[in-house]
Amino acid sequence: MGFGELLEQVGSTGRFQVLHTTLLCMPVMLLASHNLLQNFVALVPPHFCNAHTNLSQSQMSAEEALLVTVPLDQTGKPERCLRYAAPQWHLLTKNRSSSSGKEGDTNAGLDVDLQGCSDGWTYNMTHMKSTIISDWNLVCDRQALKQMGQTVYMGGVLLGAVVFGGLSDRYGRRILLLISHLLMAVSGTCAAFSTAFPLFCLFRFGCGMALAGVGLNTFSLIVEWIPTSVRTIVGTTGGYCYTVGQLILALIAYFIRDWRWLTLAVSLPFFVFFLIAWWFHESSRWLVMSNNPEQAIKNLKSVAKFNGRKEEGEKIDMKVRECLQETMKKEMSCSQRTHSVLDLFRTPTMRRMTICLSAVWLSTSFAYYGLAMDLQKFGVDIYLIQVIFGAVDIPAKVVIVVSMSYFGRRISQCGALIIAGITVLINLLIPYDKQTARTCMAVLGKGCFAASFNCCYLYSGELFPTIIRQNGMGWVSMMGRVGAMVAPMVLLTADYLPWLPGLIYGGAPILSGIAAIFLPETLGSPLPDTIQDVEDRGTGRSSKVSRKEAIILQETQVDLLKQTA
Repeated sequence: MGFGELLEQVGSTGRFQVLHTTLLCMPVMLLASHNLLQNFVALVPPHFCNAHTNLSQSQMSAEEALLVTVPLDQTGKPERCLRYAAPQWHLLTKNRSSSSGKEGDTNAGLDVDLQGCSDGWTYNMTHMKSTIISDWNLVCDRQALKQMGQTVYMGGVLLGAVVFGGLSDRYGRRILLLISHLLMAVSGTCAAFSTAFPLFCLFRFGCGMALAGVGLNTFSLIVEWIPTSVRTIVGTTGGYCYTVGQLILALIAYFIRDWRWLTLAVSLPFFVFFLIAWWFHESSRWLVMSNNPEQAIKNLKSVAKFNGRKEEGEKIDMKVRECLQETMKKEMSCSQRTHSVLDLFRTPTMRRMTICLSAVWLSTSFAYYGLAMDLQKFGVDIYLIQVIFGAVDIPAKVVIVVSMSYFGRRISQCGALIIAGITVLINLLIPYDKQTARTCMAVLGKGCFAASFNCCYLYSGELFPTIIRQNGMGWVSMMGRVGAMVAPMVLLTADYLPWLPGLIYGGAPILSGIAAIFLPETLGSPLPDTIQDVEDRGTGRSSKVSRKEAIILQETQVDLLKQTA
């Protein structure tokens, strides 16, 4: 008797699965808020140098003080990082005797000494009351620190993917999920009260680690408690929650314009999620693989009772336990060694699969964050563009779910990446002054990358065997975070070749889309439990469901899609 049959016996899509999945997906909405929080807490407001300390501003207007203090750039706007070494009083007289249209020419013709903003900056806080930029003056020669903050955060996500991925395969999904919720709540709260930028980075690093732990263990607890027939629908639920989270972030940020209160608003709920997580049941599939069938059967009976199938749950006796253990531990009966990340590369099929998935995750995350983490460059209201970028995920993910159910995971993954890459390359051909057209193409590309993310989360979970699923998910998630960390650095190449960042952002997903062709299809296939199952599938000897069963599963998925349409 396989685990899928046991799920059917205790109620495969009963009240437990519905409530369990709903509660697990709730925190995912705020994961999106933490991931994109930098767009608001690190918003760079318009700024210019403060006036000289010996300048009496009480005797003149703010505009006049600015005129004698700060020169104008080539576009006629005040320089952001330079001021006159001494107040230029004669400009005040010239300005009063000349038209405002020639003011830029007056300043441009001056040959005077300039200096940096030694007395600080004045910020135009139109969109936010305060940001980490204005609080800690992360501008001019310190502007690179803004990107450092995001890189440190992504470094935390990378480390969290490795640490929590390995630990949850050893100690269980539930306990690591509890730890991750608590870490997010504490780190986020401490980040909000940080008194210095290094402390802020430290606590954001903790938030990044927590995000990886919550994401990985949430996905595993969802997919390991549901049957194959609804895996496509339920597996994409987290993706929709992430989309809603982007819209929620725009709403919260619109009403909370102080970065400290905004950070608190998206962090404090994790204390509640931590308390809720105590109710979750550990994955019985993992418990069996970890040689703890007694607890696995206890959990299955609890689920059966919750689903109103107490009698069926009582039928799960010792004989069933032994049969299940024999089925799911074929590989472990031949080896007592502890599984690790190295097992992802030991055998030919696992090695090819891991390399291709690594390319898919790295390029998807690389290009996604290259688009989504610099919203100010589009010249559109920051809150509006956040809503647009979030809303486009809804139709994109509907399309990818339909595609995965009808055409399979592999062709859907390939198509999403290649189309996304093409849209980025097309943007290189659109003139820079056509901001509307460029924004539309960027939105289309971002939707395709969101669809790719949705697909690769479910696809990877189906490809990796239960015995090292968390190690595998941790590894590919780590590769995704490497892509997110590298993305800002690529922008530096624009100083040498303006078109090079776009070429890299567009070319990488196209290449990885081609690599995805070499992945096996998983539509209608049961989850592999051991590495041997994966190797058998790769050589055509896998114990897949029969053709008749596969047709039934696909028809079930189609019916569910119609019901949710």
